[in-house]
Amino acid sequence: MAKVAEIETAEKEKMRKKVQRIIGHGINCFVNRQLIYNFPEELFAGAGILAIEHADFDGIERLALVTGGEIASTFDNPESVKLGHCKLIEEIMIGEDKLIHFSGVEMGQACTIVLRGASFHVLDEAERSLHDALCVLSQTVQDSRVILGGGWPEMLMAKQVDELARRTPGKKSLAIDAFALALRAIPTIIADNAGLDSADLVAQLRADHQDEDTKTGIDVITGAVGNMKS
Repeated sequence: MAKVAEIETAEKEKMRKKVQRIIGHGINCFVNRQLIYNFPEELFAGAGILAIEHADFDGIERLALVTGGEIASTFDNPESVKLGHCKLIEEIMIGEDKLIHFSGVEMGQACTIVLRGASFHVLDEAERSLHDALCVLSQTVQDSRVILGGGWPEMLMAKQVDELARRTPGKKSLAIDAFALALRAIPTIIADNAGLDSADLVAQLRADHQDEDTKTGIDVITGAVGNMKS
């Protein structure tokens, strides 16, 4: 038993030194990916440091990014560790789940989006829609150039392909015609997915696109053909 007590004392002393090295960084919150045992948790509490355990791997990567810090794997050189900063850390409830909320972070625009739904299917659809919206937003930030939607570019290209088919002799014109038909399938699908009369709308689009300066496409909000630029 004495041997066990000696081992336990040695382990505690080893842990105490490790905690002291962490405290030496001048922090008031310590976020760890793994379990924090009772003894080191008591040491952190005694030093007035909030200890958070079992942090999600991806979550802690994002947390380091938005707080302006870096993930540290060793605590021997405090001067080489870049600490993150935020104004408030609090525990909040969303439904029946407890979450740690960091606010007032260095990257002020950062936020967490919580999706809730009646079923996993609804949540999956919401997540896909949100992912698509964020991808569009990020691409727009990287390159602000945009192209009109609503089937306008496809109808414009289909018209040019039709003209090429008329000028092309032989069987090649059939293949070119098929490509024009495939392009016009895009506005057809847009209309069908919106529950609209695709045959009528696409026919109207073809007529409108005889004018080379037209900007018309399918407006799924109004359910009609409209100016995609306005």
